[in-house]
Amino acid sequence: MGTHLCYICLPSLVRSEVLIIMGNKIKKRPARYIAQGAIIAAVYAVMTIMQNLLVPGSASMAVQFRISEVITIFALFTPAAVPGLTSGCIIANISSVPALGPFDMIFGSLASLCAALAMRALRKIRLFKLPVLSALMPAVMNGIIVGFEIDFFFVNSFYFDFTDFLIQGGLVAAGELAVLFVLGLPLYYVIERNISKRGIKL
Repeated sequence: MGTHLCYICLPSLVRSEVLIIMGNKIKKRPARYIAQGAIIAAVYAVMTIMQNLLVPGSASMAVQFRISEVITIFALFTPAAVPGLTSGCIIANISSVPALGPFDMIFGSLASLCAALAMRALRKIRLFKLPVLSALMPAVMNGIIVGFEIDFFFVNSFYFDFTDFLIQGGLVAAGELAVLFVLGLPLYYVIERNISKRGIKL
């Protein structure tokens, strides 16, 4: 009874199996998928919160260099990164609610979800043997979605201005590009090389 109760109390992301309704079919996710997603969520959240504690605003302002975005590259290796990154972003952005309200938790997490899905969809496209197009997706999605959030809710107080949107979106995208191209692609290369060399199956 106690074990069953503990299982029920666990969030779905960290249960040994998740039942996903797909049309009329029920698909079971293996424990490895859940574990990978939970680890990615935890690492993303901890890295973001710690960065904001050490350098306030560096991971939550328009001009930001959110180092935790480097692990979006995991979306190229495992589908578990999609819920993992989204959950991690929600958890991390909860810490900014007192300063920014619920907007960043909603729009930032939506941007993370869209970016992870786009990275998964484009993961097989290579430029110079690197997933450059996939690495652009966090910049594109965050630039558009978070750029709109900053422009509409913070800069112009519930009014949309296209020029301000371009400026704010460009600043957000620039930070994402810096993280993904300076840190993310080298990390991808190292991980892929080790996976190929050791024959690791994710």
